[in-house]
Amino acid sequence: MPSESDKDEQFPTILILLSMGHQRQALHIQEHIALSSLTTIGLGGEAKYFVTCAAADDIRAAVEYVKSQHLRVQILGGGSNLIFNDTGFNGLVLKVANRGVVWTDEGGSVLASVQAGETWDEFVRACVEHGYSGIECLSGIPGSVGATPIQNVGAYGQEVKDTIVSVKALHRATGEEVEFTNADCGFGYRDSLFKSQEKDRWIVTEVRFRLRTNGAPVIVYPELRRHLEHTLGSGDLGTPATQQEASARLTLVRDAVIALRRKKSMVIDPNDPNTRSVGSFFMNPILGPDVFSVLQLQWNVRHPGEPIPSYPSGRMVKVPAAWLIEHAGFNKGYRGQGGAGISANHTLALVNYGCTTRDVLELAQEIEDRVLTVFGISLEREAIVVE
Repeated sequence: MPSESDKDEQFPTILILLSMGHQRQALHIQEHIALSSLTTIGLGGEAKYFVTCAAADDIRAAVEYVKSQHLRVQILGGGSNLIFNDTGFNGLVLKVANRGVVWTDEGGSVLASVQAGETWDEFVRACVEHGYSGIECLSGIPGSVGATPIQNVGAYGQEVKDTIVSVKALHRATGEEVEFTNADCGFGYRDSLFKSQEKDRWIVTEVRFRLRTNGAPVIVYPELRRHLEHTLGSGDLGTPATQQEASARLTLVRDAVIALRRKKSMVIDPNDPNTRSVGSFFMNPILGPDVFSVLQLQWNVRHPGEPIPSYPSGRMVKVPAAWLIEHAGFNKGYRGQGGAGISANHTLALVNYGCTTRDVLELAQEIEDRVLTVFGISLEREAIVVE
């Protein structure tokens, strides 16, 4: 067993003076930590420094330390949407690990105040078990709660923006904690204030959700409805009268969503090599109606009468990136150079089959170039590549 001196050498403690309250806060800074073990895709070199922050004060202290040492900082939650370079990260990787959920009954709804470090799917499961509806279709998504408002996580007809009441976040420059209302967050398709206008300025510490008690699941996504009709004989689960009935119905939806995700290798499974990814690497393009009309006309020159799949997105049109990629010549299971490939079960997932970050990024570029050449559309990456 290591001695206390060995522990101090392995996890050096740095005491810094916080500007708020003038309290001294101990941080356990680790050095040369392998980033591949901290991400779902399993890639990346070493972090020069690494710290786990289990409370807001820890995050403030880390921010102060970064400023005093003039270090770069990268925020890490569940590591499900990040790709680090093969050369690693020459700065401080700050893992947000504060935990806890407070439930407040508001009569007909419940307010859940969730710390950012909570595991997202554990929170979804707890809601389902309590009969609280609103996020059941977001089951099986890896990552932390704090990451969900940043890119407005969505799947199978639900988005977190539909249940988020507010978001608390620390300003990276000042350490001040601010609470943003739903309207303040500027939510859009896989987007928010924290990802666009205020990118890299805030660290999410808590998210508050309003969920329906004894709520009936609302099934709007065609694939999910078809699955439920096939397995249960109905895509309409009815209105529950009790908490127990609500939980049972929501569990059926959760199980169905996880089954669909597992079929696509979009549930983390160490026995499935296709899950070594960051999930969907690309976002579905949102096009103006005129742009989509031109795209359809050009496609029909080569494929008369064949419609391009599309979905309304407000006044715009959403086109599946998977369809564009496949019709640009890339099939599921396609392998690029050096062990990077497209998942055998999901066109949008780029998989580490024993490769480097460089291999994945070269494959991503190859796909982007081909889609641009064939369709004139620039794919936008959903994955965050840390330079």
